[in-house]
Amino acid sequence: MRRTLPDQLPLVPAFHAHVRSRELEAMSQILDTHPEAARWVLGDLVGRRVSSRRGREGMSGEQVLRVILVKQLGGFSYDELSFHLADSASYRAFCRIGITQKIPTSKTLQRNAKMVQPRTLEKINRLLVEHASAAEVEDGQKLRVDCTVVETNIHAPTDSSLLWDSVRVLTRLVNRACEYVDVAFTDHQRLAKRRALAIQHARTHEDRVPLYQELLKATEQTVTAAQRTIAAFSTTYPPQALEDPVIYALLGQLRHYSELAHRVVDQTRRRVLLGETVPATEKLVSIFETHTDIIIKDRRETLYGHKLCLATGVSGLITDCQVENGNPADSTLAVEMIQRHIEIYGRSPHQACFDGGFTSRDNLIKLKELNVHDVVFAKAKGIPISDMAESEAVFRKLRHFRAGIEATISFLKRCVGWTRCTWRSLRSFHAYAWASVVTANLLLLARHQI
Repeated sequence: MRRTLPDQLPLVPAFHAHVRSRELEAMSQILDTHPEAARWVLGDLVGRRVSSRRGREGMSGEQVLRVILVKQLGGFSYDELSFHLADSASYRAFCRIGITQKIPTSKTLQRNAKMVQPRTLEKINRLLVEHASAAEVEDGQKLRVDCTVVETNIHAPTDSSLLWDSVRVLTRLVNRACEYVDVAFTDHQRLAKRRALAIQHARTHEDRVPLYQELLKATEQTVTAAQRTIAAFSTTYPPQALEDPVIYALLGQLRHYSELAHRVVDQTRRRVLLGETVPATEKLVSIFETHTDIIIKDRRETLYGHKLCLATGVSGLITDCQVENGNPADSTLAVEMIQRHIEIYGRSPHQACFDGGFTSRDNLIKLKELNVHDVVFAKAKGIPISDMAESEAVFRKLRHFRAGIEATISFLKRCVGWTRCTWRSLRSFHAYAWASVVTANLLLLARHQI
């Protein structure tokens, strides 16, 4: 049984006079004015079920939304979140968990939070943007755009570590499969781990090559054993037995990681043994977070995650955010972000300013055609100031205004988890990014209200 809101609110603790509690109370009041947000979350929790009134009692849509906000605001793990909900009267009051109600376990919190779709959180953010416009906090007339990178939760990728990951994961799966089929299998984990460590400590490329050859051979033998295991299921069991949920899931994992291990072997052989340069778009940097992109930032730092383009207004409210595919040049994103702004507000911003990476004459022309009066690039080589802004004073003010988005990005990274996404899968990465944006915007609106 799922509900948007409980039929009758339980007896919940009251908010304290502390400034953090006052912020939570103001955030709660804003959410109370938009009950549709809880209904959207309930839709994700229920899915395609005919009725939410059937089945076991579960967390309400309102509780799940508020729990996600608390998690991002505090930077808690699910285990820490469960503890703080039990320990803090303010958090219980914000999440509408009654004094006599049982605190959800970490598994329950995780299962419910991960069911909320990214599109739902994006809709909630647009709801907050409308709220800010009605409250005259943000009118959308002045816009600044910049990009940043949010890392995925992976270790620094090296060819040797990826090969070692492939061996140990496939070995674990094959050992599990041996409970169902009889397969001759040699465990190469010990050798693979030693070779991977030796590669890390080798001084020269010539020292590493024979070590890589042994590690590649061990990985290929492990992949071959996994493929034999998959074939053994087909010869041992009838087709209908392979539909058993446990066997079906195990076979799916064996096929998935065998394919990834084959890719790792191929790219390692090309890079280390053949001396080829593998394009970033073809590289696999993690067998667990396969969606991870390689982002080279300003030719001085390499990050592994996803590039995000965000837009903020005068108030600091994040009006829009876009998770990019790959590492597109900033200059290709300027027009798209203004078009998304028009979709949100129904009109173009009067003024827009961008970082130097967005600079291009073509962008300037297209943005002017979209009725943006002043378009300022922080570093506009070859473009006269008179073409961008109506005066040099306006140009300076907008350039200084653009610098303020760096503080917003810093706040997102320090306070709501944009440094590293700890949720797995690409869909969850999108949801995590939007959950952080919604949390930051709601906190900002609450502070304006206070």
